Amino acid sequence: MAEKEERLIAEALRAQAASTPEPSPPAEPSLAGYGLYSGTDLPRTAPVEPASPTRRLPPPDRGVPVLAILILAAALGLAAGAVVGLLTLL
Repeated sequence: MAEKEERLIAEALRAQAASTPEPSPPAEPSLAGYGLYSGTDLPRTAPVEPASPTRRLPPPDRGVPVLAILILAAALGLAAGAVVGLLTLL
């Protein structure tokens, strides 16, 4: 029974592969296909202006210490755990 099903599937795949047309070569891209009104008479690249010199930014000041954030997170976790535990007991 399984061989018959496998053979049917194989034949169907061969028939589908035989009826599939070969893909056509990709067309050369043009600027006209991108909705430009002026057509393809535009230059391919825009002129590039020289970059301005870079400068380092000052380091950001730390408004809230990391320890305070960790304590707050632990307190909120304990509070949430207490609420869930209380709801479990009810």
